[in-house]
Amino acid sequence: MGQQKKIEERFERRVRRTRAGLHGTAERPRLSVFRSSQHIYAQVIDDDAGKTLATISTLSKDVKGTATEAKKTDAAKLVGKAIAKLCKDKGISKVVFDRGGYQYHGRVSALADAAREAGLEF
Repeated sequence: MGQQKKIEERFERRVRRTRAGLHGTAERPRLSVFRSSQHIYAQVIDDDAGKTLATISTLSKDVKGTATEAKKTDAAKLVGKAIAKLCKDKGISKVVFDRGGYQYHGRVSALADAAREAGLEF
């Protein structure tokens, strides 16, 4: 078994362990974060209905112009503010934060803090 395969399996275990206690409802949907090497994505999910209520990333039109010049952590802050604004427009004020196997550090933390500052409750 290769080293990369072991890393991927450990990550998948962390994701499953993190999401085991999280469940998004209509009143309190799940704010899920995915980060790649260059971009960060956030989506708000109602797990009961199986629907994605809002989604935004550094590739979205709202964020893309300012995120291209920004550092990755600053871009994550922009995405956090934008997802909070989308949620407020849709009447969502409380969410369950799903870090998705990533450490609550760096870009993930920056996105969460920016969303909180913009008015989302975790």
